Amino acid sequence: MARRGATSPTPPPRGSSSFRPCEAPGCEAAGEFRAPRDRSRLRDYYHFCLEHVRAYNQAWDFYKGMTPDEIEQHLKEDNGWQRPTWPLGRLGTQGKFDPAFLKDPLGLFADAKPAPRKSATKAPAELRAALDVLGLGWPLDEEALRERWKELAKRYHPDANGGDKSAEERLKDVNRAYSLLRKRLATMAQPVASAAA
Repeated sequence: MARRGATSPTPPPRGSSSFRPCEAPGCEAAGEFRAPRDRSRLRDYYHFCLEHVRAYNQAWDFYKGMTPDEIEQHLKEDNGWQRPTWPLGRLGTQGKFDPAFLKDPLGLFADAKPAPRKSATKAPAELRAALDVLGLGWPLDEEALRERWKELAKRYHPDANGGDKSAEERLKDVNRAYSLLRKRLATMAQPVASAAA
């Protein structure tokens, strides 16, 4: 294949055996450029000169003669590179998922602290997303919240992750969740303090 910007090779002289004339009627120029004959024979070519290959390409319509349903079907098949596809999870999983796949026989995740278990008490709906971001359960005390926030802030700080943008976004989520939970814990503690006074 010619490099971009390189000139095309000069056509062989008219009398040589490799000379191929342009296939446009009445044209005697060399047929240097290939164009597919039709959509069902994309590797079978016409040979045209530059002027006629440009005209051919301008008039080319791959979907000419197809109904809208046929065009839609062809486009769907193109999404899977003309190969059969099937919904995820239908093939190869005869039974239920085996939890043994989640075990860590090599101890790769042994250093990671297990996420604290959530208690049976349901968290308020407005705090559930924040608790999930921090991996905490409900009820929650300020000390556990502060410790978890410090741990995650160190883990996702941009300086610790080489300026990684995804870590920075994760840290923003952690800070928002921490702020929301801290405010909620502070408001819950106020009535207790006023009642004691």
